[in-house]
Amino acid sequence: MTESARNSLVLHPFRALRPNVAPDRLGRLLCPPYDVIDDLERERLLSVDPDNAVGLILPSETDDSDRYVAAARRLERQVSEGLLSVDSAPALYVYEMNDPHSGVTRGLLGAVELRDPDDGVILPHENTMAGPVSDRLALMTATQANLEPIYLVYDGGGPASKIVSDADAEVPVAEATTPDGITHRLWALTDPETHETVGRDLSARRALIADGHHRYATYRELQQRYDDERGSGPWDRGLTLLVDSTTYGPQVHAIHRVLVGVSLDTVVAATRSALDVREQSSLAQAIDAAEQLSGFAVVLTDGARAFVVSDPSTSLASSAVREGEPAAVGQLDVTVLHRVLVERVLGMPDTVDVVGYAHSVEEAIREANRSAGTAVLLRPTPVAAVAAVAAAGGRMPRKSTLFTPKPASGLVIRRFADEL
Repeated sequence: MTESARNSLVLHPFRALRPNVAPDRLGRLLCPPYDVIDDLERERLLSVDPDNAVGLILPSETDDSDRYVAAARRLERQVSEGLLSVDSAPALYVYEMNDPHSGVTRGLLGAVELRDPDDGVILPHENTMAGPVSDRLALMTATQANLEPIYLVYDGGGPASKIVSDADAEVPVAEATTPDGITHRLWALTDPETHETVGRDLSARRALIADGHHRYATYRELQQRYDDERGSGPWDRGLTLLVDSTTYGPQVHAIHRVLVGVSLDTVVAATRSALDVREQSSLAQAIDAAEQLSGFAVVLTDGARAFVVSDPSTSLASSAVREGEPAAVGQLDVTVLHRVLVERVLGMPDTVDVVGYAHSVEEAIREANRSAGTAVLLRPTPVAAVAAVAAAGGRMPRKSTLFTPKPASGLVIRRFADEL
């Protein structure tokens, strides 16, 4: 199939490599995406089942090979032993995540044609870091596979959305519940007419990268390398979950920050000169107070004390915007935090070893205490604000948003060899 026009959103069917196990074991083989798993969680997942997908997406070194080669060998072994098997016919897959706490998210799994951000079809909203891209590139090159999907959202409501909603009429090809209580179901759509219907509906649409900026950057880097070496091929597409946000929209959570090695007293004293700082009687009260404010607001805490930092004048929004950027970038708490509070007020370098990341309040406080630092708790960025930045061609600071629920890793793998 020839690649389509650069201004079209195209999702190709593919032959998925999937676990060939009973539902109760399937739940033990799945894991969260690589970037939210720490060392303790990795070991726990492998202790439950040594074939858990975390061994592929976060491999460890062996005595005779580096970790990327070890991942490739692990994948080969699981295929040769029959743990993983490839579907006989190309399909678009309907994938559902049913979270008892937040409801149902459902979308299409397929191989999306890669697009340059300047084409305005697949829109990133965050900057990326070289380290994770290099890591994912080495893993993808060694395994010759997309081991995890990226997550795209779009404004739908068309025939493709109806196809996704009507999947219940068929029997799922896979179903499992993971330890977090989320039930995962997968349907395979193999009818070529269905593929054509989806293709026509998506062709004039555009999508926002909700999760997987580093993986998408890796897709494009591998594409450039292989196109130069080998010409066009399956590397011109990447494994993707595409969700209609008008019907099955995800939730957006904040990713908090940790100012490593800088005490709460130091941060508060420096911040008072530029921003409004008010101590609260409890952490819960501080979080609630920040939620009520318009303009920039964050919570500073070490777990024992908590302060709300805000900008009542809203003057910092414009000063945080750099030349050539859309004004929407300055409306984000995370932009003001990095560019004003961290760089200007505290005079700190905005690097990952100085400004760390945490996916929960508890993790942020724990890491702050471990590093003798300060936790900075952020409010979630509204989906509309994320979309506004992306549509205007802007970029948010790295690790600005956490979309949930996240697709499980290990349910579907896309090997290049299965499309050659």
